[in-house]
Amino acid sequence: MTSVITGDIINSGQFKNPEVWLIPLKNALIKIGIEKKYWEIFRGDSFQIEVKNIYESFIISLYIKASIKTIKGLDVRMAIGIGSKNFGGNTIAESNGEAFQFSGLRLEDLKEEKVNLMIKSRFSDFDKEMNLYFKLASIAMDNWTVNSAEVAKLFYEFPNKTQEELAKLINISQDAVSKRVKRAHLDKLFELDLMFRLKLEKLIS
Repeated sequence: MTSVITGDIINSGQFKNPEVWLIPLKNALIKIGIEKKYWEIFRGDSFQIEVKNIYESFIISLYIKASIKTIKGLDVRMAIGIGSKNFGGNTIAESNGEAFQFSGLRLEDLKEEKVNLMIKSRFSDFDKEMNLYFKLASIAMDNWTVNSAEVAKLFYEFPNKTQEELAKLINISQDAVSKRVKRAHLDKLFELDLMFRLKLEKLIS
């Protein structure tokens, strides 16, 4: 079983230079540590990533969201698909299976429902529950400012650093970091990530 994240950049048409979103997107994919054969950027502002560790799929989606939203005016919609992988090609474009199909189908749902994060798997009750949580979480994430997104991004990249240490990285006070963390609702989002992992583990085991 594997997971696939399919997404596209929102508001990319407002920028003449595609490097505006390509650079943070590529940097995020590299930072996640996934081999190049397992991700692809296509049509300029769309992408697909295979995340073999299915439990990481939500937190990686959150990190990609934070990375893109550090650019003012940009956002991203993403669909997580969890399922089997029938064939693994030399590139992700050549691979197929349930996870790939689920992710692609759910992305179309996102556009129709005007939601920016959803999941599809073979577990319909799990999907229904998590998609409700994702919609609620998106109320916070969709409204991240550049500053909030920057802090969310740092928390993923440096999970063991204190708020004081993170503050030094971006030349602000620890109190400012604390306020941005609260405004970004990061504590609740990390709780959601933990719940996502636990519920998925119960289904798989």
